[in-house]
Formats: sequence, structure tokens, C-alpha cells
Amino acid sequence: MRIGLVSGPWIPVPPATYGGTERVVDTLARGFAAAGHEVLLAAPTESTCPVELVPDMRPADYDGLGTAISELSHVVRAYEGMQDVDIIHDHTLTGPLYMNRPPGVPLVTTIHGPIHAQAADIYSAVARNGAVIAISRDQASHAPNVPVTRVIHHGMDLSGVPVGTGSGGYLCFVGRSCPDKGLVEAITVARQAGVHLKIAVKMREPEELRYFRDVVEPMLGSNEDFVGEVDDAGKYQLMGDALAFLNPIQWSEPFGLVMIEAMATGTPVIGTLIGSAPEIVKHGRTGFLGQTGELAGFVPAAAGLNRAACRKAVEDRFSAARMVADHLRLYSDLIEGRTPPGVPQAARVHQNL
Repeated sequence: MRIGLVSGPWIPVPPATYGGTERVVDTLARGFAAAGHEVLLAAPTESTCPVELVPDMRPADYDGLGTAISELSHVVRAYEGMQDVDIIHDHTLTGPLYMNRPPGVPLVTTIHGPIHAQAADIYSAVARNGAVIAISRDQASHAPNVPVTRVIHHGMDLSGVPVGTGSGGYLCFVGRSCPDKGLVEAITVARQAGVHLKIAVKMREPEELRYFRDVVEPMLGSNEDFVGEVDDAGKYQLMGDALAFLNPIQWSEPFGLVMIEAMATGTPVIGTLIGSAPEIVKHGRTGFLGQTGELAGFVPAAAGLNRAACRKAVEDRFSAARMVADHLRLYSDLIEGRTPPGVPQAARVHQNL
């Protein structure tokens, strides 16, 4: 089949550093191509994903990050180039509501963020004429009135991810500079455990910079090593050398891609029992989950977990091959009419989850 993928206007595919949605789109595009399908990708012009790109797209709009006008302009150009595809999978928020998409072509969208009341209105409207994918059961549970066609967990390409030894003897945190990600809590947990913490964070947007300057930076001391934002190689090295990865999130995160990245390097996850974390981390096997105040007590046990088991869990449950196969099954069902667009099926995930 010929598959049209629409990514957002703000970050190239794949991202150079931070960009979870763009990383997922890149993995899907490469996986579809490897499976023998044609892929047409609408993404910023700097994108280096090795598939056919929609022409006349614009460069990444970092200044317009998160704005509707930036996304809508991008969507119009994207759909103008999607005239000869068998199916469109749109990863933007506004694109699935665009009126001038090719007639008769099934539409799929993935909910990448939380389903708050306004988002629920949007996805309920999309579901009238398209298929809606949730990325975790927890995400779908927050909006029971949104017709979710399938639940498909993210996956990742493991070919370039080395398994570390944890020999660095430290804990690590990788995420955005914001209260939701639990950076302040990670600093506290590491200090309570008496273990050094290495911190890699994304700080590009004004609110991220303000949060770091006003809240995080005054806290930093001799127990913390701030390494800034890192590329993939640096991230996997940082994670792989850590005793454990701290993920004390303070919100119901729809899917924590960073957790499976840490586990892929063999590093267990210590995090809060919230959001999608219980669908990803197996307590006592690939990490430990609990209330924020309990996390420091898990550090000694986490350091003794089997790192090969952490890697195996990602290979078995969160591989790119599994994610690609799940999507291709849905696409085929839609094209062949087994799952009509807008008609939700029983939410299902891979049998090993």
C-alpha cells in the first residue's frame, strides 16, 4: 500500500534531540518502507527520514511552536501533496479535521497528548469519519466518550541502542524542564538515596527556561551533574551507565517513551505509579513504581535488577516491528472495510502487554 504520514511543522523527522512524536513517525516510516510499502511523509524540509517527502513543505517552525496557525498552514500543504495515497495517518491535532483531504481515502490519527475536555471534543469529531488510535489504556480511560478504534503502544528501533552496564554508579533523569516531568522530585529522590544524579533536560521554550532558572537551578548542588540536552548517542550512553532511571512524573503521561528507551539500555526505571507507567514497567522486574515519597527506598533493589530482562522486555513488548505490524493491520482493516472509519472496535493491544 501507499501510506501517507503527516507529522507536525515544528520538529524535523527524525528529531536531532527532543521530539517524541517525531521519533515515532520516523520509526513507523522506516518500518513501513522496510516491509515493502511506499511511504509519503509530510514534515519540515530539514527532515532526513529516508522516504519520499511531500514537496514544498516549509522549514521547521521553532518560533511558532504549538501555535494553531503554524500547524494549519503546514496541514494545508501536507494534504495538497497527499492525492495518490491509499491511507493517511495524520499525527497533528488539526489535520484530521481538514475539509479538503482526498475523498475516499481512509484517515487515521493518533492521540499523542492527554485527552482533556477540549481535546476530547476534537477527537470525538474526528472519530465520526476516521480511526482514532490511543497510545495507552490509561490515556483512553480519561475520555471514555471518545471512540477509540485501537490502543497501540509505542515501539522503538533497538538496532542502535547499546546495552549498558550501569557501571557509572549514578541515577539519571532525562526529560523536559517542567513541573510535570518531576525533575525537582528526581533531585530529592537521589539525595534521599544518597546517590549522584545526572540530569539531561530540554530547555528551548520560554516557560522551560523560566522553570529551570527560577525553580531547578537554585536547587542544584554537589549531588547533581547537569549535562544539558543530549543527542541519541549521548542519551543512551547516559542511561546505560546509570544504576537506574528516575521518572517521578507528576501527571498522567499518555506514554513515557523515555521509559522504554532507558529499559532498552538495560537500565531499570524508578517512577511514580501514574499514567501509562504500569503498562510499561513491570514492578520488581524492570523497575519499581510507587508514590513519590517511596521512590528513594527502591534504589538499592533497582540496582540489583537483571539488566538483560529490562532489554528483553522492550524487545518483546515495545519493538518497532511490533508497533509497525499493529499499524499495518489497522490500515489493512480500514482499506478493506473490515473496520470502517469512525466505527470503534474493541480496544486492543499486543497480546504480550
